[in-house]
Amino acid sequence: MNQDDYNALRARIERAYAPATFDKHGQTAVALMAEFLNGSQHSANAVLNWRAPTSNIEEAQALLNDGADVGELIQAIFAHGQTIHDPRYMGHQVPAPVPMSALFEAVSSLSNQGMTVYEMGPWSSAVERVMMQTLGEQLGLTPGFGGILTSGGSIANLTALLTARNIALQGTWANGISEGRDKAVIVAHGESHYSVERAAGILGMGTHNCLKAALDEHSKIDVAKLDEQLHSLRAQGKTVIAVVAAACSTRTGSYDPLRAIARVCKAHQVWLHVDAAHGAAAAFSDDYRHYLEGIEEADSVVWDAHKMLFMPALSTYLFYRKSANQYQALNQSASYLFDANAMLSEQYNTGLGTLECTKRAAAFSLWATWAVHGKQLFADLVNITYGMARTFARHMLQHPHFQLLNEPEANVLVFRYVPSALRGADAGVIGAFQVGLRKRLIESGEFYIVPAVDRGHQALRMVIMNPLTSEAEFAGLSAALQRHAEQMLAQN
Repeated sequence: MNQDDYNALRARIERAYAPATFDKHGQTAVALMAEFLNGSQHSANAVLNWRAPTSNIEEAQALLNDGADVGELIQAIFAHGQTIHDPRYMGHQVPAPVPMSALFEAVSSLSNQGMTVYEMGPWSSAVERVMMQTLGEQLGLTPGFGGILTSGGSIANLTALLTARNIALQGTWANGISEGRDKAVIVAHGESHYSVERAAGILGMGTHNCLKAALDEHSKIDVAKLDEQLHSLRAQGKTVIAVVAAACSTRTGSYDPLRAIARVCKAHQVWLHVDAAHGAAAAFSDDYRHYLEGIEEADSVVWDAHKMLFMPALSTYLFYRKSANQYQALNQSASYLFDANAMLSEQYNTGLGTLECTKRAAAFSLWATWAVHGKQLFADLVNITYGMARTFARHMLQHPHFQLLNEPEANVLVFRYVPSALRGADAGVIGAFQVGLRKRLIESGEFYIVPAVDRGHQALRMVIMNPLTSEAEFAGLSAALQRHAEQMLAQN
């Protein structure tokens, strides 16, 4: 490379890294984000900007040009995705993040504080430790608990169950479980998140050894039948790695009776893991905290900040009742990372307890939001969304076309919309009608709800994940469903 080429190379790099360049683009970005937030909250545009995947791919490819305008790229992102901050968004368990949290996500990205070892991210490691301790105390865990922050509930569930497996089957980390594989099982809530069954496959147990716990009529683990199941498995010579309870379940938002389940697990000497990814935030609410009674007796607990703490994805807190267990999942040596002689900081090396090596500083956004807005905000967010689900449920019970299929404990509602013309129709016909009705609704951009299955037939599901969603949105949804339903019936 000659000097001219080298100088040109250096100039391009310096231009990309120039603080003035960042400042210019940053001001553009913040202005457009604020404009988007304002429009979203006032339902100025579609909730789901529906287009065929190929159309979006073509446009994304067309914008991949040297020298693209930052504003144009940002506007493309906003114009073609989900509008989560629109109060008409009632879809998946993805929240409208507290806006300020996005600023600290940007700070986290710019500072890029890796966290495998303490010295790579001393401040991010300290913030993570503070938030682990603070949230664990809020949850009611007893002194001596420990934990780790992971990138998502799936990794957290896998890590907790890996820990449980290593403790139940000593030596399997090094030697595997090829011998007697079919003797190791997990017993999970009958509608547990798919990541639990996936974990069984990854752990070498096989997904068929992730057994379902029987549920009662409220979609909660039937404690008496769980006790019988564990007795039966032991009689068959099975080793139960863990029981996985839900707080709350994904489909209906039902909270398992944790204290009773903990008693059964203790009697059988079985690890209790609670997937509280969605529902642990009830710990902030005086009105709903009782749903978590007994969670402090669990051996491990998962809590997503990117659900009911209203943070951007992804950040999941994995707690262990005994802090020593956070080092049971993984046992590896890496002299280039973990220095056995650095005793002061070795206990703060997060890489000792998580699958991730490079790990972003995911705690900054929650730490900063708590510091600025205060703890009460999180109670408010739970109270308003859980309370609004109950308000929607009351309206459904009073509306002739809604069939409410669950009594909400969290902010999840499962229902069907059945016009008078379909009363008495076959369940399969009514289920197919729900599929077509949702398709029309979401493609219109008016509202976003998701599909569900109830008693083997199609239904609809909504999760109130926007604290600005109000009764006005229920009225609008009812009107939209009625209009689309009438159009469907007229066409058929």
